[in-house]
Amino acid sequence: MNEHNGIFAGADPFEIADRWLAEAEKTEPNDPNAIALATVDPEGLPNARMVLLKEIEKDAFVFYTNYHSAKAQELDSAHKAAFVMHWKSLRRQIRVRGTITKEDGPQADAYYASRSLKSRLGAWASHQSQPLESRASLMAEVAKVTAKLGTNPPRPEFWGGYRVTPVEVEFWADGAFRLHDRFQWKRQNVDSDWQVLRLNP
Repeated sequence: MNEHNGIFAGADPFEIADRWLAEAEKTEPNDPNAIALATVDPEGLPNARMVLLKEIEKDAFVFYTNYHSAKAQELDSAHKAAFVMHWKSLRRQIRVRGTITKEDGPQADAYYASRSLKSRLGAWASHQSQPLESRASLMAEVAKVTAKLGTNPPRPEFWGGYRVTPVEVEFWADGAFRLHDRFQWKRQNVDSDWQVLRLNP
């Protein structure tokens, strides 16, 4: 592939990402929306973990978490993040770098309400990233929260979304003899126009 066409075709990186994810949903055995999210702590030490991407918007990527978690504290401190979405079945990946904003309004309420009841109660019960005495103590907390909140718990104020608005999006596809195809969409800031570059493998 010598041009910006084929699986890389399109005038909008979010549309390309959405199309690739839709393809992966047909081929990946588990969690095609899993991303490896990278953050950095106040000392500059990187951190990475898998989370589930829940929405590709017209100009951003959205995931949800506990705002008291280590990842949230690092996101709130740096206001920047990166992630990789990799699909072995397609032999493709997407890399994203950008700025972070919270999504803690009606959109977060709607997503929280769409989750299973056990997941909603679990969000209340888990003090994410904090030390845990035992699994039994966690399940006891779930039981306590269930008795208190019942079958329609509201979204906790400490739980919601983050929106990654990218300044770089790279689309990568496996190539013969390790000569991979890479196209990078890059802009100076979130209000600038995109430039598309082909990168060496």
